[in-house]
Amino acid sequence: MSTRPEILFPLFASLETLPGVGPKVAKLFEGLDIDSPRDLLFTLPVSGIDRRFRPTLNGLPLPATVTTEVVIEKHVPARVKGRPYRIDVEDAELPFQLVFFHASPGWLQKTFPVGERRVVSGKAELFDGVAQMVHPDYALTPERAGEIPAFEPVYPLTKGINLKKMHQAAEASVARAPVLPEWIDAALKAREGWPDWREALVTAHNPETSADISSTSMARQRLAYDELFAHQVMMALLRARRRTRAGRPSVGTGRLQGPVLAALPYTPTGAQERAIREISDDMAGAERMSRLLQGDVGAGKTLVALMALLVAVEAGGQGVLMAPTEILARQHMIGLQPLAEAAGVVMELLTGRDKGAERAAKLKALKNGDIQLLVGTHAVFQEDVEFADLRLAVIDEQHRFGVAQRLMLSQKGERVDVLVMTATPIPRSLSLAQYGDMDVSILDEKPPGRTPVTTALVAAEKMDQVVERLRAAVKEGRQAYWVCPLVDESEVTAKTAAESRFKTLRAALGEGVVGLVHGQMPPREKDAAMAGFVAGDTKVLVATTVIEVGVDVPNASIMVIEGAEGFGLAQLHQLRGRVGRGAAQSTCLLLYQSPLSETGQQRLQIMRETEDGFRIAEEDLAMRGAGDVLGTAQSGLPKFRVADLERQAGLMELARDDARALIASDPELKSARGEAARTLLWLMEQDQAIQMISAG
Repeated sequence: MSTRPEILFPLFASLETLPGVGPKVAKLFEGLDIDSPRDLLFTLPVSGIDRRFRPTLNGLPLPATVTTEVVIEKHVPARVKGRPYRIDVEDAELPFQLVFFHASPGWLQKTFPVGERRVVSGKAELFDGVAQMVHPDYALTPERAGEIPAFEPVYPLTKGINLKKMHQAAEASVARAPVLPEWIDAALKAREGWPDWREALVTAHNPETSADISSTSMARQRLAYDELFAHQVMMALLRARRRTRAGRPSVGTGRLQGPVLAALPYTPTGAQERAIREISDDMAGAERMSRLLQGDVGAGKTLVALMALLVAVEAGGQGVLMAPTEILARQHMIGLQPLAEAAGVVMELLTGRDKGAERAAKLKALKNGDIQLLVGTHAVFQEDVEFADLRLAVIDEQHRFGVAQRLMLSQKGERVDVLVMTATPIPRSLSLAQYGDMDVSILDEKPPGRTPVTTALVAAEKMDQVVERLRAAVKEGRQAYWVCPLVDESEVTAKTAAESRFKTLRAALGEGVVGLVHGQMPPREKDAAMAGFVAGDTKVLVATTVIEVGVDVPNASIMVIEGAEGFGLAQLHQLRGRVGRGAAQSTCLLLYQSPLSETGQQRLQIMRETEDGFRIAEEDLAMRGAGDVLGTAQSGLPKFRVADLERQAGLMELARDDARALIASDPELKSARGEAARTLLWLMEQDQAIQMISAG
């Protein structure tokens, strides 16, 4: 299996093996991320031009692309240099002009002899009340008119590659596509009415109407499904591989969980109870747990995590909770310490700031098992950090940690269970693309005592009024965040914006009232600024987006987001979730620069309408596309050429179920369908999956 099947060789040959593609053109194709005929197969037309024959332009709404037959009446060469050359022609009913700039008169006379007929196709428009066609795309004798496609596909292009070149290369690549054995489940294929793979390719590259180009066409659905299915087979293999590696059952007794539940000032929500049950069942099972806990802002993930960690301790082991930043790690510690004490559990914090004797003492206690729960940052990964018996690792805000770190952490103990938490509601299709190998628990209810947040849109020119409102709120003893705009994504410019806003607010509200925190600060200063705000010493905290995740100040009831139109929906939702944590009525003010673009307006309007993070995530996906929602660079999201996660979300679930069923019945892909699936994995360049099968 470790070598590519011979039947696919022609598709992975160099582009220069295609007619009309030399080294220079092959280099240009790189601009479209195309390196082989295989890449061309999956680069589908984005639109099409209707070139059906029309007897006349008369009565057509112009401008429009028209194909018609004309008689050449007269040539009108340009009198002045730089003016166009015109040719008077007439179709079945209407005289009009063909117009040429910078064309050789000799060539025009030869191509359009007076008195002869030509079939022309191009964009016709009105100019000074007269119909004209500038530089027709086609001009052929009536005998050759069949060479003009009735519906011409339009491909994505790049500098130096025109439509003709692209079409020619795509056509040659499709001609090479072999008939491959079927990897889709027969019943599913019949139910959906999908064509065979090769037939789907031919149809997708030769659309006859614009319906053939839409993501709902059968050919496109089939090709998108193949891509998603290959990805989900890889996820299913990862998952199956994890399941064959036995875990260590950690069975909770309830002796520590009970006191914690009794100490809570509220009853957990149904969603929290369900998640705690799912996690406890996983931990008690024979397989290693790998679960994602997805919860909206303030849905109470931390309590669920603590309950899971207590199961590990009840079973005689240790647990670790990792946060992406020191601020967050400290915050988890502050929030969980009283509950851990209620249960009589020893809990400690380990960050990069621990040095010398203090650090050595913590490490010793951890190795002896005297520390039962550890809260930390990535400092926990360091080699000298050893546990007596680590059973559960909880990772907060997964997208900051890669898969590699997940594995490093699970190696800190013997067959460690892993629970990943994210406060970013991820649309279903993306969550399957990114976490398809994990089981998922979702917290979709808000705990009692969370007050709804009123969201208002305020134009930036009313900034003075906002500052006045803040002054009044501060007098009443309330606290506020002021988040500065995302300046071209750079921390340095964000810092400048935050510092200047800090100065203007300090001048308006007085010394000692306003604090400042941004990503460029040394950790100690950042923590001190946060601590001052948490303690209520400073009333207004000016910040860049560093406060987006996890910071919990119940007394803060106002969130001002400056330049709100520049943020993604999910980010606005995260920031808004920092207020509304106490009993006071909370407000989120979205300050925007007018005029707002249409999408800017749409985005801010959705924020006003709903506090449901999952709805916001779906809207965000529809408006911005998958890469932006997760931030492609850090998301590890696969790049799909055909599949459209926004419009074909349902296909992803179908692919997941089908892939899991296939791997369950044929884990080594040895059956006829399994062999076909192997070919698909090669075709879709799923190298990781291929290695897993080869390694058995």
